[in-house]
Amino acid sequence: MSHRYGVTTRRAVAAAFLAAVLPLSLTACGGDDAESAKGKGSSSSAPANSESSKTQDGANTVPDTTTTLATIKGSNGFHFVIHGAVRDQGGFLTVTGTLRNTSGKRAFAPIEWNGQETSVRRTGRSLAGMTLVDKAEKKRYYVLRDTEGFPLTTTGITGVDAGDNGISFFAQFPSPPEETTQVDIQIPLMPTATIEIS
Repeated sequence: MSHRYGVTTRRAVAAAFLAAVLPLSLTACGGDDAESAKGKGSSSSAPANSESSKTQDGANTVPDTTTTLATIKGSNGFHFVIHGAVRDQGGFLTVTGTLRNTSGKRAFAPIEWNGQETSVRRTGRSLAGMTLVDKAEKKRYYVLRDTEGFPLTTTGITGVDAGDNGISFFAQFPSPPEETTQVDIQIPLMPTATIEIS
């Protein structure tokens, strides 16, 4: 009888402890989530059109357009303006820019921009075909993927209207060594350009 009583008492104490701690934990988590949501909302801005650069969680990545590292002009009227190539503390390199259509009419993004990998093709339209080349180290860097295989780059770009302000885009790569200050950026069907890393 005493053994059963001891087990029952321990269960009651454990249940009371959880009842007291659980609401505090949920309150703390709720505050963090609210702040995260607020942060996402404040860091994004109104897109140029409905097909602006969106990550998988719906957040927009808007580049600082005060700097231009390169302008890549394609024969199809598309211009990629590269505004930044910034190293992150986590060992990543994030390239940001603006995609513009100068053809005078609505133009559709080539499927080649998606890349050739089967795992990337199934995730839909993206800029996963973009690569960086470190000529000094003789290495090519591909757009990173998340745990579900989605590329860490702008997705959903199908068509771009002529004469608008362009579509903001980003692409995240592994960071080259610190001594590498320049890389070539290659986008399928577009000329190669050299950009500075900051």
